Amino acid sequence: MEIIRSRRGLIIACCIFLLALIAGGENLPQNIKRNCSYTVTIQTTCTKGADTSDHVSLRFGDKKSNDMIVHHLNSKHVRQVDPLQPLVLDDIPRKPFQACLVDEFQVTGQCMESPICYLFLKLSGSDDWRPGFAQVEALEESGLSSKSFYFRRYLPRNVWHGSDLCSKEINPFGIRHKRKVFKKTPAAAETLMP
Repeated sequence: MEIIRSRRGLIIACCIFLLALIAGGENLPQNIKRNCSYTVTIQTTCTKGADTSDHVSLRFGDKKSNDMIVHHLNSKHVRQVDPLQPLVLDDIPRKPFQACLVDEFQVTGQCMESPICYLFLKLSGSDDWRPGFAQVEALEESGLSSKSFYFRRYLPRNVWHGSDLCSKEINPFGIRHKRKVFKKTPAAAETLMP
């Protein structure tokens, strides 16, 4: 009889413990990474031969090592806008990266925790392409949007090319930027050109 009572007491104690664990677990922080939406604006310069039909990839991130890569940015094209006014030229799908035009792209991915401070572009193919500037706008929180990153030169092919404004150090000789080295991805080794 004593064994049955001790087992019954043990079962009741376990049930109470499980209920307390379940009730307390509701307040634990969830480490679920949420996605955020971004509008990427890229201008192609007016130089002859500045346009491209090749694949363009985009990489941007913040000081806290949040890194987002968008392969084949061409497929995320939303619209072309007038470079002189923020008006939409038309909503008819057109080929992105044409000379003298500004293109907008919608991308979704990892949320940034601090303002976007680096941006790199990669051109894959045989065309030459000369972007003017690129900018990323965080739609959920405008304080995380980037400043404009200026290129104004033909991009080298098959390497990441851009600017990193995250880690700069001021010394007596001027501003020194630390070089950003990306981790190798399983799909391909990513390289960076300063």
